[in-house]
Amino acid sequence: MDRTVRTVEDVFALLDSLFSTAPGADGGRLATGDGRDYWDRFYTDRSRPVPFFAEKPDENLAAHLDRGLLVPGRALDLGCGHGRNALHLAARGFRVDAVDLSPVAVAWGEERARAAGADVRFHCGDAFALSADELPGPYDLVVDSGCLHHLPPHRRIGYLALLDRVLAPGGHLALTAFAAGPDGTGSELSDAELYRARSLEGGLAFTPDGLRRIFADLTEVELRRMRGQPDDSELFGVPFLWTALFRRDAAW
Repeated sequence: MDRTVRTVEDVFALLDSLFSTAPGADGGRLATGDGRDYWDRFYTDRSRPVPFFAEKPDENLAAHLDRGLLVPGRALDLGCGHGRNALHLAARGFRVDAVDLSPVAVAWGEERARAAGADVRFHCGDAFALSADELPGPYDLVVDSGCLHHLPPHRRIGYLALLDRVLAPGGHLALTAFAAGPDGTGSELSDAELYRARSLEGGLAFTPDGLRRIFADLTEVELRRMRGQPDDSELFGVPFLWTALFRRDAAW
């Protein structure tokens, strides 16, 4: 009979274990330390027909840049995968830090960056556990293309704490996340029901109001569905995702 909980982080680790140790759990999809093995397996076979394995940036990120909503500066790509958004940002003049839980994904990203001659600083690890020396900030832009919806509810606290630490005044968060509703994807279980089910069900769906509530300390610039893109497009786009751009007010 162990009594292991002494700190808030002990509580979080205990809650993480609900998703990673339940029979048939999909806890491997966690975007935190317990999910590393799953994501390594996910990225090992590069020939898999995974839409975001394409070497192209998110259409919303490209649109924000083209419209002048974002200007070059320092950028952090959370859950960067094989670096498709990070490399695009570097090509557009950003100084980029990119972090992913999976060593396999990071190695793929570093390989692509070398081939493109792109200056991207890759980090392998749990973004919410890395030190201020590793992710020093401040960043003018934080990009999250698919990280938030693989976090269990209690890990949003660390996510928001990271933003609070690294996002510069006047800086932006560019987000994509699973959309709730008939044309969306992901689990629509409530936060409480997820713990009862002991599963993230492949990822969490969000409503616009839900995203606005989570990022209530930021100013909404845009929130819309991602625009679907044809296979021959130079951009990535699937309509079952929300895209959002939030700004941290300079006086925050």
